[in-house]
Amino acid sequence: MNEENKNSEELARELEAREHQGSSSSPDVEAMENAINEKGLGSVNMDKFKPDSATSPDLALGWHEVPMGSLPSEGRFYPVDMVIKIRAAKVAEIRHFSTIDENNLLDVDDKLNAIIESCTMVSSKSERVSFKDICEEDRFILILSIRDLTFPEPENSLKVDFTSKSGKKHEIEIKREYFDYFRVPEDVEKYYDATARGYVIRTKSYGEIFMRPPSIGVMQEITKYIKEQRDKGQNIDQSLIQVAPYVATDWRRFNQKRLFELEVEMNGWSNGQYLLLYKLAEKVKVGIKPELLVTIEDEEASIPINFRDGIKSLFIVQDLSGELL
Repeated sequence: MNEENKNSEELARELEAREHQGSSSSPDVEAMENAINEKGLGSVNMDKFKPDSATSPDLALGWHEVPMGSLPSEGRFYPVDMVIKIRAAKVAEIRHFSTIDENNLLDVDDKLNAIIESCTMVSSKSERVSFKDICEEDRFILILSIRDLTFPEPENSLKVDFTSKSGKKHEIEIKREYFDYFRVPEDVEKYYDATARGYVIRTKSYGEIFMRPPSIGVMQEITKYIKEQRDKGQNIDQSLIQVAPYVATDWRRFNQKRLFELEVEMNGWSNGQYLLLYKLAEKVKVGIKPELLVTIEDEEASIPINFRDGIKSLFIVQDLSGELL
């Protein structure tokens, strides 16, 4: 009788412990016990009973880091520790982009920058940075990368139409492998300063000249200048637009007042000084050329990057055949 009471007490304690721990109702524990009963402890793969591995918060939120080497600038004009991350465009951002006026270059520029501002995250531990610090010439690659995240389906790829010399029509997909890039020539490249993150160019007559490809922030001020001049019915100084973006290297100190001061300074330059700055600005170019280099019918063809349905097609799907019944 004492033995029966002892067994009952032990059984009650065991049941109480199981209820307290929730083990009797755990699917994972039941699956583990079944696996052990079926195969024995020595042959059970415990990996599938582990909790899910922690995932990167960035990936969970949809942010993807962009390798600097994939950009035309290769990150050489950014702080050394700067990081650029992108995400897919959301419906509200696509709706805003869809209102683009393709006949208005200023509006095109504004809409592209809006996508970059919304879908890009820029950070640096050493400096305060913003999307405005991104090189203007890196913008196109970032836009395409954002588009790829937004529309990952193959049928949503961008394409251009091309007619070969034989008269045959071709449909060419816009791929990065077809891009041709501007390269800084060696006579200027040798002046690149990794500490200054730009070109410190030494000249005989005009001292040192610091130049780098323009940022989005600098080009926004140039765009503002163009708009204001047009609204006033005044002429736009094309020589200023050509040179200013490359010498006004920090958008934080570059505004309409500084642009006006630079215009006054340029009026006092000699022909030799202006021509030197003009030629250097032409050479300090990075980015994608406006043509694709594609081999068609065993010949290399240069195909202008003209979107079939205009700039809108970047975020307005071209082919609806996959959705229509």
